[in-house]
Amino acid sequence: MEGKLFIDNCFALSEGVLRKSSVLISDGRIEAIGIPAPEGVTAVDARGGLISYGFADIHVHFREPGNPEKETILSGSMAAARGGYTTVCAMPNLDPVPDSPEHLEEELRIIRKDAVIQVLPYCSITKGRKGLELVDIPALKPFCAAFSDDGSGVQDEEVMRKAFRLAAENGCIIAAHCEDNSLLAGGYIHDGRWCAAHGHKGICSESEWRQIERDLRLCEETGCRYHVCHISSARSVELIREAKARGLRVSCETAPHYLVLCEDQMQEDGRFKMNPPLRSAEDREALIEGLLDGTIDAIATDHAPHTAAQKSLGLKDSAMGVVGLETAFPVLYTYLVKSGRVSLERLLETLCKGPRKAFGLPGGELKAGEKADLCIIDLEERYRIDPLTFLSKGRSTPFEGMEVQGRITKTFYNGYLVYDSAKEKTCA
Repeated sequence: MEGKLFIDNCFALSEGVLRKSSVLISDGRIEAIGIPAPEGVTAVDARGGLISYGFADIHVHFREPGNPEKETILSGSMAAARGGYTTVCAMPNLDPVPDSPEHLEEELRIIRKDAVIQVLPYCSITKGRKGLELVDIPALKPFCAAFSDDGSGVQDEEVMRKAFRLAAENGCIIAAHCEDNSLLAGGYIHDGRWCAAHGHKGICSESEWRQIERDLRLCEETGCRYHVCHISSARSVELIREAKARGLRVSCETAPHYLVLCEDQMQEDGRFKMNPPLRSAEDREALIEGLLDGTIDAIATDHAPHTAAQKSLGLKDSAMGVVGLETAFPVLYTYLVKSGRVSLERLLETLCKGPRKAFGLPGGELKAGEKADLCIIDLEERYRIDPLTFLSKGRSTPFEGMEVQGRITKTFYNGYLVYDSAKEKTCA
C-alpha cells in the first residue's frame, strides 16, 4: 500500500515491561501498534530491537552559520539521527547571532535545505548575546523554540527581569545558561579535589547556582516560563526542586556526562573540558536523585563540537565543549540502566517526552496518531565508543574508548528512514 510502512519483529516498553510489538506507519504518522502485518505493505524487520519514540535534545550546538568547520546543520542532524534523535533545538551562539528576523533567516534557510530531522532554532535573549539590549521577542517568537544567550549568563539582573516580563507577556520560554562571571576567577574545571591536586584553576559550583537562585526569584516575580540549562551541582538540584514545590513554572536539564562522570575521572585532556565542568561525586549523586524524583525534566547532550586543534591544547587552553549526540543513549543505558540506578522507562521518558513537554513540543509517546518519529535500539549489542565512526565533525568526547551496550539501528523521521546502522550513514 502506497504511503504505508510496517515495522515488525520489535519490542515496545509498556508499563515497565518489554512486549512483542509492531508499528504501522501511514502518511508519516503512527496508524496502529501491535497489529499483524497487513498485506501489501512494505515491511521493515526490527530484528528484535526496542522501538521507541525518537529522542529530543533541547540543547545542541550546530555551529552554522558561522563556524561550519566545527559542525554544520547537515553533519549535526546526521549525528543526531545516528543517536536516535528526531528533534533537536539548536543554540544561538552563531555568526550572525539569531537576534533579529533577518539574522535568524540565515539559519532557517540552511535548516530547510540540509536538516535530515527536525531542527528548531533558539533565538538569543540579548542582541549579539552581549547581555545588554533585549531582542524583539514578539517578532521572533513564532520562529524559535525558546530564547537563550547560551554560552553566556545574562549578568545584569534588570536586563533579565525585563526579558522574563516580556517572555511572560508573550508566552515564551527563557532558557538560561546560569553563570555568575564575578565568581569564575579564571577557572576552567571544577574547583574540587582533582583541581587542587593537579594545580589547575577551578570554577566553583556557586557560580552556577547563585544565578539560578536569582533567576528563580525573577521567575516567581514575573510568572515567566523558565528553563535551566545543563545543571551540574547538588545545590542547583535543590533550588529547582524547591521552586517546583512552590509551583513555579520551571524546568531543567542535565547532560549525560554529569550523570555518568565526575571529577574523579578527569584526565589532562581537552576532551574532559566543558562548561559547566564535571563536578564532584556528591554532585553526580544529587543529579541522579533529581532525575529519579522528577526534578530534572530532560537529559540534553549540550553537543558542542570543536575542531581537533581546538581540543588538543590540554585542560587549560582547549575550547570548552564536547560532543554527545551519538553516545548519549548507549552511555546512559550502560551506566545508569544496566547498573540498576535508573529504569529504562525513566531514561526513555527523559529522552523523549520530558524534553518535549518542557518546551511545549508535540510527540514523545509511542501511540497511534503521533508523528512517525521513531528509533529502533539493539539493547544487546556491545562495543567500544570510537569517535572515528562519528557522523559529527566533532570527535572530542570523555566517553572515548568506553565499553557500552545498546546501539541505535534505525531512525525514522516523519515515517522516512533517515538512519540505518547497516549502512552507517543517513538515508535522507
